[in-house]
Amino acid sequence: MTSTQLKGKTALVTGSTSGIGLGIARALAAQGANILFNGFGDAGEIEKLQAGVAGEFGVRTAYHNADMSKPAEIEAMMAFAAEKFGGIDVLVNNAGIQHVANVDEFPVEKWDAIIAINLSSAFHTSRLALPRMKAQNWGRIINLASVHGLVGSAGKSAYVAAKHGLVGLTKVTALETAQTGVTANAICPGFVLTPLVQKQVDARASADGLSNEAAKKALLSEKQPSADFVTPEQLGELAVFLCSDAAAQVRGAAWNMDGGWAAQ
Repeated sequence: MTSTQLKGKTALVTGSTSGIGLGIARALAAQGANILFNGFGDAGEIEKLQAGVAGEFGVRTAYHNADMSKPAEIEAMMAFAAEKFGGIDVLVNNAGIQHVANVDEFPVEKWDAIIAINLSSAFHTSRLALPRMKAQNWGRIINLASVHGLVGSAGKSAYVAAKHGLVGLTKVTALETAQTGVTANAICPGFVLTPLVQKQVDARASADGLSNEAAKKALLSEKQPSADFVTPEQLGELAVFLCSDAAAQVRGAAWNMDGGWAAQ
């Protein structure tokens, strides 16, 4: 794979100002894709991020602050992408939030927000990106589901429902585009060592008097047989593969990268 396989193409990665989304955005930029960032954060830091990626990989970058729970803001972002870059060729639906509580104690507003951001936003970006992708007979839709799109965990009803829904949406999108140059697939990560998760590791190490390594193992031990984290960079490389010609017949897959979690 050369570093120009996505040259001239534009990728929108939602929730890409940190963590998994940023890892995927960087991997796509390394292949020559222009990047439209989206997500929350300090305006100055986001500007630095944009400039850094543009300079490092020689691509164009832009940012849109659409709140992914609001369809009107998603529409504005897609219009911005059309104006700035001519449209979206690679769509990575990564934005997501989490809340943990049992079903009978789950706050209704949290349920609504998780379904909106983790599931409905991917429908809105997809419906708006597909006409151009189909017209040019090339496009890649990559939905960041989760191992929770394949299995359940107590306390995570909204997240699990949304991620299962995202896998279903992916399959339908893939079937509807099956005879075109557009593919749709889902990536289903297990535990990923993002800055947010590293904070959990640090807190656990401090509270239990463990080394950082021991705290990581403790966090992973219940779910992830490899006892090792998935990295944003590994997920980025999988996204690059799904964009490649080699993956032209990978359609409607829910590809778990989860250290063996779903194999149990």
